[in-house]
Amino acid sequence: EINMDLVDAQQARRCLDRMVGYRISPLLWGKVKRGLSAGRVQSVALRIICDREEEINAFIPEEYWSLEADFRIPGEKKPLCAKFYGDEKGKIPIASKEAMDRILEDLEGAKYKILDVKRGVRMKKAPIPFTTSTLQQEASKVLNFSTQKTMRLAQQLYEGIDLKGSGTVGVITYLRTDSTRVSEEAEEGAKAYILEHYGEEYVAGKSGEKKKDKKIQDAHEAIRPTDISRTPAALKESLSRDQFRLYQLIWKRFTASRMMPAKYETISVKIGGNQYRFTVAASKIVFDGFMSVYTETDEDIDKGTRMIKGIDENTPLDFQEFHTKQHFTQPPAHYTEAALVRTLEELGIGRPSTYAPTITTILARRYVVKENKNLYVTELGEVVNHMMKEAFPSIVDVNFTANLESLLDKVEEGSVNWKTVVSNFYPDLNEAVNQAEKELEEVKIEDEVSDVICDQCGRNMVIKYGPHGRFLACPGFPDCRNTKPYLEKIGVFCPKCGKEIVLRKTKKGRKYYGCEDNPDCDFMSWQKPSTEKCPNCGGLMVEKGNKLVCISDGCGTIVNKKKEEISVLQ
Repeated sequence: EINMDLVDAQQARRCLDRMVGYRISPLLWGKVKRGLSAGRVQSVALRIICDREEEINAFIPEEYWSLEADFRIPGEKKPLCAKFYGDEKGKIPIASKEAMDRILEDLEGAKYKILDVKRGVRMKKAPIPFTTSTLQQEASKVLNFSTQKTMRLAQQLYEGIDLKGSGTVGVITYLRTDSTRVSEEAEEGAKAYILEHYGEEYVAGKSGEKKKDKKIQDAHEAIRPTDISRTPAALKESLSRDQFRLYQLIWKRFTASRMMPAKYETISVKIGGNQYRFTVAASKIVFDGFMSVYTETDEDIDKGTRMIKGIDENTPLDFQEFHTKQHFTQPPAHYTEAALVRTLEELGIGRPSTYAPTITTILARRYVVKENKNLYVTELGEVVNHMMKEAFPSIVDVNFTANLESLLDKVEEGSVNWKTVVSNFYPDLNEAVNQAEKELEEVKIEDEVSDVICDQCGRNMVIKYGPHGRFLACPGFPDCRNTKPYLEKIGVFCPKCGKEIVLRKTKKGRKYYGCEDNPDCDFMSWQKPSTEKCPNCGGLMVEKGNKLVCISDGCGTIVNKKKEEISVLQ
C-alpha cells in the first residue's frame, strides 16, 4: 500500500526546490552571467562557505605561551615532561613573554614535589556503523575521496560485483541512509564472525546506536557489508583498487561497531613548585577491543608521555630544565568536503542523498574551487552569495532552511498539509524576485585573461568554462569566434624538445602530462613531472606518492620529496 504522506512530502520538496531554482536562476543569468544557478540547499551551502571565509579574513591572531618542565625520576631513563597548569586557585593562561618571565622568576630555585597521583580506567566506545554523511566524511579524511567519488563507488558496490562462482552480488547495503540501525540477521552474523576470528571477549553485548537527536527517516539500515564473512581480502581480486579501499573501510567500521570498547589505563600526576602547579597525564591501552580492527582518523593517541610505573606522592623529583614556546591562535580551518557535509548534517539542511550533488553543483558552477582538499570561494561565488543575501535573505538563512526541512518532515508524518507549506512559501518568494528584478544592479564578472594570442585577430584570449571544463576563447566574440583548448602549464620543460609540459586529458577524461607541441613531440607521463632534476643524471623526475623517481633510461634514481612540497600537496 502506498503511503500518501511520503508521496506528499516528496511533492512538497520537489515543488519548493523548483520554485527556488526556476525563479532565482534566470535572475542570476540576467544580473551576473549565463549558466548560474540558485537552489534551496546549494545557496545555503555557498553561504556557509562564504561566512567561514569572512571569519578567516577577519581573524586576528592572539599570542600565547606554553611552559613545560623536565624532571628526573629514579629508575627512569627518560625525563618526565610536565605541562604548566596554573596555581592552587586554578588554571592560568600565559598570554605574553612578560607573563612567562614573571612565572619563571617566581619558580627560580623552587623545590618540586608530587602532590597527587590519580590512576583510573578509561573506556573508548566502538564507533557506530556508517550513515551516508559519516561515510562521506571518513572516506574524504582517510582515502582522500571526494563526496561524489565516494557515492559513485558505493553505488557500484551496492549494485553488484562479479564474484567468481557467485555471479553478480551486491556487497554493501543501500548507500543513502541516515540510520545506524542494523538488522537482527546482520547482528547475529557479526557476532558469530567475531566469536570465531577474535574470541568471546571481543563480542559486544548490546551494540549502541546513534541517539535520535533529530528527525531520522530510518527507511534503510546503516551502510554495512551484506555478508560479514566476505572479508576485504577475499574480494580483493574482484574489486578495483578504489572499490577495495572503500569496501575495506565499510567492512572494518561495521565489524568494529559490533565489538567491545577499548580499555585504557590512565594516570594523572599533579606536581607543585612554590605556588604553581604542573600536570602530567598518560594512558596505556590494556585491551584493544574494536581497535584490533579499526581506528578512526582523529584517534587521540597520546604520543607525549609514557606510563610511569611505581610513581606516588613520595617519589623524589630532580628538576632538569624548562621549555618555553610562543604560539599564536589559528583562524578557523577552511571547509573541506567532509567538514561541509558534517555541518550541513548538524544544521539539518538537506538529506543524505543531496550532500554530494550539492557540493558537485557549487564546484561545477565555479562558486567555489577545491585546492589541496580545501574549498575556497571564487569572485563569482562572492558576488552570487552577496546578491542572494541582499535579495533573498530567508532563502540563504540557515535557520529558515532547517525549519523548512522540519516542516517537510511533518508533512511526511501526516501532521501538516503539503499544499499549505507550498502556498505559504510562494507569495514571499515571488515578491522578492519581482523586487530584485527592479532593484538589483548588474554585476560584470571579468574573464581571466591568458597570455595566448588569438591567431585570427591578435587579442589576448580569455579562459572560459564549458560543460567539459576550461577552454580559451577570443574576447572579440561574436566578431571573432576563435577557440582553443586550454592547456594548464606546470612550470616544467619537456625533456625531448624543451617546450612546456602541460596537463592534458584522454578521450575518457583521464589526466596525463604531455608536451604542448603534441603531436609533433610525443612526450607523455601519467605521473606529474617535478621541477627538481635527478641528482645523478640531471634527467626529469616524476612524483610517485612521497617520492621522486627519475624516468631516464638506465637511471631509475628514487629520492624523497622535499618537506615543503609534501606539505603543499597534502
